[in-house]
Amino acid sequence: MRSRSQIIPPNISRRRFVQGLAVGGVLAATPAWLNAGVGGLSRQGAAPVLSGKVIDLVVAESPVNFTGAQRMATTINGSIPAPTLRLREGDEVTIRVSNRLSVPTSIHWHGILLPYQMDGVPGISFKGIAPGETFVYRFKLRQSGTYWYHSHSGFQEMTGMYGALIVEPRAVERHPADQDHVIQLSDWTDEDPMRAFRKLKVQSDIYNFNQPTFFDFAQDVSNTGFAAALEKRQMWNQMRMNPTDLADLSAATMTYLMNGTAPAGNWTGLYKAGDRVRLRFINAASNSFYDVRIPGLRMTVIQADGQDVEPVAIDEFRFGPGETYDVLVEPKDDAYTVFAQSMDRSGYARGTLATHQGLTAPLPTLDPVEWLTMADMMGAINHDGMDHSGMDMGNMDMSGKHTSHMHGGMSMDHSQHSGHAMPGALAKPSSTVRHASSEYGPSVDMRVDMPSTRLNDPGIGLRDLSEKGLRPKGHRVLTLADLKSVAGILEDDREPSREVELHLTGNMERYSWSIDGLEFGKSTPVSLPHNQRIRIILQNDTMMTHPMHLHGMWSELETDQGELRVRRHTIPVQPAQRISYLTTPHDLGRWAWHCHLLFHMDAGMFREVVVS
Repeated sequence: MRSRSQIIPPNISRRRFVQGLAVGGVLAATPAWLNAGVGGLSRQGAAPVLSGKVIDLVVAESPVNFTGAQRMATTINGSIPAPTLRLREGDEVTIRVSNRLSVPTSIHWHGILLPYQMDGVPGISFKGIAPGETFVYRFKLRQSGTYWYHSHSGFQEMTGMYGALIVEPRAVERHPADQDHVIQLSDWTDEDPMRAFRKLKVQSDIYNFNQPTFFDFAQDVSNTGFAAALEKRQMWNQMRMNPTDLADLSAATMTYLMNGTAPAGNWTGLYKAGDRVRLRFINAASNSFYDVRIPGLRMTVIQADGQDVEPVAIDEFRFGPGETYDVLVEPKDDAYTVFAQSMDRSGYARGTLATHQGLTAPLPTLDPVEWLTMADMMGAINHDGMDHSGMDMGNMDMSGKHTSHMHGGMSMDHSQHSGHAMPGALAKPSSTVRHASSEYGPSVDMRVDMPSTRLNDPGIGLRDLSEKGLRPKGHRVLTLADLKSVAGILEDDREPSREVELHLTGNMERYSWSIDGLEFGKSTPVSLPHNQRIRIILQNDTMMTHPMHLHGMWSELETDQGELRVRRHTIPVQPAQRISYLTTPHDLGRWAWHCHLLFHMDAGMFREVVVS
């Protein structure tokens, strides 16, 4: 396993990183010129609201303090989050964006269909907005729902440049509500993002303080015996992989925010007794997946990525950067906690739904960290008719001989190495994770040869929570298999005319992320024919989940049986997962396609798409 000389000590004080300040945020008073066109302020702790057909946005630097240390942030109209834009389906809008930074900037309208010149990706759809310049975005809104917008320049999104974009339907709202709250989740670091990125390049797990410890080893000895516990450790060491590599950035550097408010600030959304409340959840984080629940209050999912779905009642959902979910709740008590813990369980964002300001509800504790499983490593491994895809590394019998074994990321047969592994699991070459140097080169340290679709898998840390005693009996976690677009949304029923298959690849030792083993700078564009039906297959050969965002067109997820299920603009792909979706590129031009974990995108998991 990697050197731990630079690992953050496990006894680090987490108050600053997890709780933040009760009154933290943007420090400077908002100048009057930034408030031009404000249609009214939203409830306490949320962003100002702008509406109408002509909107002015100003990008500038503002001092902030989320943790007790003053830093400079990139803001739009002086706020974090940026103003919530409430627009109307069918309207043509003009949005003037003025750059008062000393460096170029941009705004991408995430999930919005528009001419590619308005998409806001420097170097692909336009040249960017130079310092002192104003760029005029103009497009007609061809959809409704919950979306968001953010910078696509450098790490500006990570330093505060993101906001909600709500497009109200031209027709009657399918799910009317008495109260409507935007809940944007994000993450903030006091570090310079480039410095954090360079540190990951030197040591990719430097922010992971969930490293396996002696106490974990002692617990394994108690559960499985000394020999099996030792074998488990040796296997991970030989693979040079970390079973807790769930997030690159943790609460060691991140403060998790809800509507720009640190946990200690406790953002509060109000309702009255008997209200039906709509919550528009947006993951505007740079690098963080969140697991969201409201203890004691069931949620009904009515939209995914701005598109109506058949309502599904759930208790918890996971979503990554770029994704949005709209839910309805009908609160009965005076207060409920909105709890969003990071996937690596190092910290959380929190807020409150209440009938009055100042009320609180019990705050859950963070769940224990779970190790990646054999399914997360290798996909659907079958042997002698048995499915081991759900088997945890911590519970397996490590006593049998094997025919191949991972060593330093490389596949070796038994003539070169002797050791132990799960009996039979690696017996067939087609069911191993093997080094892909012959296919992909030094940017890849592993490949999954037997992936599975697993649309009904909620993911590591969310499986069997009731059985583990972490949630009440009957607790339901949303999965992709639960989502189905309402009738009429998936209107293109043509069979695909071609398929495009891409592998999501990486090398954790080098902190290199790529597609088909090629970082963006070494890749060629993906060509898609205009107005033709295309099947896209994504296979995740890494141990991390990637929220993949395809600009300019919808991604219509299908089951492994070919049944179209749900329309998305951002699709999370779990480790060792192979998923497919259909798309119809209606808009000509040059588009971006990338992982929405900002550091993964910057490190190379990005492609240009040309529709012609």
